[in-house]
Amino acid sequence: MPARHHDPVTIAIVGAGNRGADVYARLLTGLPEPARIVAVAEPDRGRRERLAERDGVPSDHLFSSASELFSRPRLADAVVIATPDTQHLEPARQALALGYHLLLEKPIAPTLPEVNELQAAARDAAGTVTVAHVLRYSPFFLAIERLLRDGRIGQLVTVQHTENIGYWHFAHSYVRGNWRREADASPMILAKACHDLDLLRWLVGTSCTSVASYGGRHHFRTENAPEGSTERCSGGCAVERTCPYSALRIYDERFAGASSWPLSVVAEDPAPERLRRALEEGPYGRCVYRCDNDVADHQVVALQFGDSGAKNDVAGGVAATLTVSAFTEENTRTIHLMGTHGEIHGHLGRGEIVLNDFTTGQRLVVPVNGSDDAHGGGDEGIVRDFLARLRGQRTGPAGSDLSASVESHLMAFAAERSRLEGRTVELASLV
Repeated sequence: MPARHHDPVTIAIVGAGNRGADVYARLLTGLPEPARIVAVAEPDRGRRERLAERDGVPSDHLFSSASELFSRPRLADAVVIATPDTQHLEPARQALALGYHLLLEKPIAPTLPEVNELQAAARDAAGTVTVAHVLRYSPFFLAIERLLRDGRIGQLVTVQHTENIGYWHFAHSYVRGNWRREADASPMILAKACHDLDLLRWLVGTSCTSVASYGGRHHFRTENAPEGSTERCSGGCAVERTCPYSALRIYDERFAGASSWPLSVVAEDPAPERLRRALEEGPYGRCVYRCDNDVADHQVVALQFGDSGAKNDVAGGVAATLTVSAFTEENTRTIHLMGTHGEIHGHLGRGEIVLNDFTTGQRLVVPVNGSDDAHGGGDEGIVRDFLARLRGQRTGPAGSDLSASVESHLMAFAAERSRLEGRTVELASLV
């Protein structure tokens, strides 16, 4: 990226939903050295105009589509692409053709051919692509990575990583919400856990060679609907008060009084009467057993990583597991890294890292700066890094640039193929 030490960084936002407007745009304009949002492309007029009013975007730089934005000469230094999964490829290609730098929401694209197409488009482009694998940028996982590289547990041998989605979060996003159907978004393991696969690849430090995976849509099926349940939670359902997935219990009670996600997705204005109307009429008030969802609600992935061949390499030949489950109370990540001379236990939600040293017998609690966001400060971390590169304050590829991020997607595609075909998949067969 070019040096821009003194010029204000300018950004165009493509997709003004939760991630585009409420996360990236707020962070970009709220840091001590803020960027300026100078253009917005968003088909929903209300979202488009609210973001423009909040961040002072001129009316002639508001567009109803990415294609309309990119039909103009380049208007900004960089573009944030936070559209739905199936709408990443074309805006990204158009932006690269105009020389924009990209912060691209994950996943890169929902299919391997599309990922390959974007790689080809980026190969000779002047702009760069940073994929929003934000966990790499969180203080929590950065601290774990430093412990590994410093050899604090000897040679890494095994990793157990768990994506605790949270029963209410899964019902919101993957049963009632935008990621409920693979054809409209991505396989669950890609949409939700490419973060985690990228994290494992980064921590292990060598490429994954083979994958085996098991799981499926176990619970959220019509045949599991309790007797007395109805099409909607507000439709006189006889079991609504005892159903953990009741939309009324989740949105009316668990998040009562909130105005941010997830209520901001259910109703743009989550005032009680409008929220209740949205639950009576919209998709988020449907019975979870009677939706049109088809993605897995649980999946276990076993991963074999290659041996680098270096005698003292901390990561040669590591075996890892990733468990992704809807059926948890917590909405967080937990990790257990096991090495020849110690182990690390981590709980992202609590900001807890514990190192057990086998040599000294010591138990060390590693302090980590806490964060209220779901990614442990990773959202802010990636935005800071992106802006620093635009300003020329950091050089070289980003940690989650396109070439680094593709591996996690190959791992996800291999895991889904393994789950569906009942066999171990070699990653070399996908390349």
